[in-house]
Amino acid sequence: MDFALNDDQRAIQDAARAFAEAELAPHSARWDEDKHFPVEVMKQAAEMGFCGIYTAEEHGGMALGRVEAAVIFEELSRGDVATAAFISIHNMATWMIDRFGSDDLRGRFVPSLVGMEKIASYCLTEPGSGSDAAALRTTAVRDGDYYVLNGSKAFISGAGTSDVYVVMVRTGGEGPKGVSAIVVEAGTPGLSFGAQEKKMGWNAQPTAIVQFDDCRVPVANLLGEEGAGFRYAMAGLDGGRLNIAACSLGGARLALETAQEYVATRKQFGRPIGEFQALQFRLADMATDLEAARLMVLRGAWAIDTDHPEKTKWCAMAKRLATDACFQIADEALQLHGGYGYLKDYPLERIVRDLRVHRILEGTNEIMRVIIAREMTK
Repeated sequence: MDFALNDDQRAIQDAARAFAEAELAPHSARWDEDKHFPVEVMKQAAEMGFCGIYTAEEHGGMALGRVEAAVIFEELSRGDVATAAFISIHNMATWMIDRFGSDDLRGRFVPSLVGMEKIASYCLTEPGSGSDAAALRTTAVRDGDYYVLNGSKAFISGAGTSDVYVVMVRTGGEGPKGVSAIVVEAGTPGLSFGAQEKKMGWNAQPTAIVQFDDCRVPVANLLGEEGAGFRYAMAGLDGGRLNIAACSLGGARLALETAQEYVATRKQFGRPIGEFQALQFRLADMATDLEAARLMVLRGAWAIDTDHPEKTKWCAMAKRLATDACFQIADEALQLHGGYGYLKDYPLERIVRDLRVHRILEGTNEIMRVIIAREMTK
C-alpha cells in the first residue's frame, strides 16, 4: 500500500488549493449572505479543468481518476463548500452524458459543459420519491420523434439557472427497469421551475422544483437505452457520493484549522485554552476522525478507478462515514469557539450549515447503511 500522492496528484492538489484560496475563500461569506451563485468564478474553475475532471479528453475533459477528483473537491470545498458541491454535481451530470450518451449527444453537450459555457443539473429526486428513487413518477411517453414529459423533480441544485438537466423519467413499468435518462435543455416548452427554496445552508447555489408539463424532448436526447436510466443514475451516484464526501473533508479541515488557531490564542484562567488537556484530546479526536474519513474516501475512489466489484459498497461506506464525521468535526469546532462560533465573524456556523445537508443528499446516510447491509448479505 502506498498512501502518498504522486507528483502529478500533488501538482493538481496545489493548483486546486491555490484557486480555492484566491477565488473562493475570500468571497464565501458574502456569497452565503447574499445567496449569490458565483457562475463567473465557476467558469474560471472550468478553465483549469475542474468542470470536466473525469470526463474523457475527446471533448475537452481532463480524463482524471476519482482519486484526483477527491483531492480537487477537498481543496475547493476548503474555500467554499456550497460552490465546490455544485461543481461536483455539474461534473457528475457531465460525466453521465459523456459516458452513456450517443456520439451526437456527447458532441452537442459535453464540450460546452466541460468549459461551463453551459451549466448542468442532475434530476432524480421527486416530491414523493426521495430515498425510494426507483419509485419515481415523472413520465416520458414516446410520441414520434419526441418524448412528452410530465411530472416534477424536487431539491434540484441549479434549477432555473442551469442550461442542461439530466432527468430520470419513467418510460416503462414499475421499478428500476422502467426508468430512463434523458437530457432536457433550458427553454424547452413545458419546462418550468418553482420558487427558490429557503434553505439552512448551501445558500451560494439555487435550489428549486423542476416541473414538466407536456414537455416535448427529442428522442435523440435519450441517454443510452430505454430502461437503463436507473443504472446510469446509480453509476453517477457512486462518484457523486465520493464527491460530496470529499467536499465534507474540505469544510471540516477548515473548521479544524480555525479551531486550532483559536484555542492557541484564546485565554481563560490565565492561559491559552489550548493548553488544557481536555481540549487537546478533543482536537486529537477531530484530527483522527478527519484522517480516517479521508482514507475511506480515497479507498472508495480507488475502487471506482479500478472498477472493483465492491465499489458501490465502499462508496456508500465512505459517504456515510465522511459526511457524519465531518459534520461532527465542524460542530465540535464551533463548540470550542463558545459564543463566538455562533457568530458570522467566524466561518464555523456557515460550515456547520453547509455540511449538514451532505448527510441527506446523494442518498441519505440511512440509505447508505441499507446499501452496505445488502452488499454484506448477498
